[in-house]
Amino acid sequence: MIANEVINALKSVASEERRKSNEWFFKTGKGQYGYGDQFIGVRMPELRKVAKQYHWKISFDGISTLLNSPIHEERLCGLIILVYQYPKGNQRAIYEFYSANFASINNWDLVDTTAPNIVGSYLFDKPNKTEILQNYAHSDDIWTRRIGIVSTFTFIKNNCLEPTLQISQSLLGDKQDLIHKATGWMLREVYKRDATLVKQFLKQNYAQLPRTTLRYAIERMDKQERQDCLKGIFDVPN
Repeated sequence: MIANEVINALKSVASEERRKSNEWFFKTGKGQYGYGDQFIGVRMPELRKVAKQYHWKISFDGISTLLNSPIHEERLCGLIILVYQYPKGNQRAIYEFYSANFASINNWDLVDTTAPNIVGSYLFDKPNKTEILQNYAHSDDIWTRRIGIVSTFTFIKNNCLEPTLQISQSLLGDKQDLIHKATGWMLREVYKRDATLVKQFLKQNYAQLPRTTLRYAIERMDKQERQDCLKGIFDVPN
């Protein structure tokens, strides 16, 4: 079975030192967001090599085996295989398969390295893209909500900026810091393309903005402007 070959290939490049580092970095301690996640210690470059080696010959069934694994790197490898498969065709099926496996996409790196390439790419030219992403953003699951905002990175890269602002608006009241960070990150990416648009958004929503979101969003500004924004002073009209 190809999935077993992938698993063995990952084990062959794993290290105990990296395993300990990953467990600390992805917060697997009791009470932390990654509690219960298991690592074997594979670096991303090696993981991508394995995914690239096997992506052309593994089926959805084999990828399902990887996605249902308790091992973080096996799930990540399965998702990156989907990213490599996506440009080659069968895109609707890959999007639907990915969407059906949200439960396995349960850490921030799993979301960030794959959602824009699959969810964002598939929905970009769909008329109901914002409605679908809004559904994700209103999910009870933190990782589905993160998929909702991070997927808009693809839209931003194509100068389609409004969906990011709409999803960001929906997430202003979110209680999770990892959502605050992701929202601020996407607003910062919009800022690179239209600074005024983001400043207006921040000004209009200043009272509701989580501090982390605001700090991430204004990172590209100069020091004085950042200090002004933190005080709620914005050099743009409403």
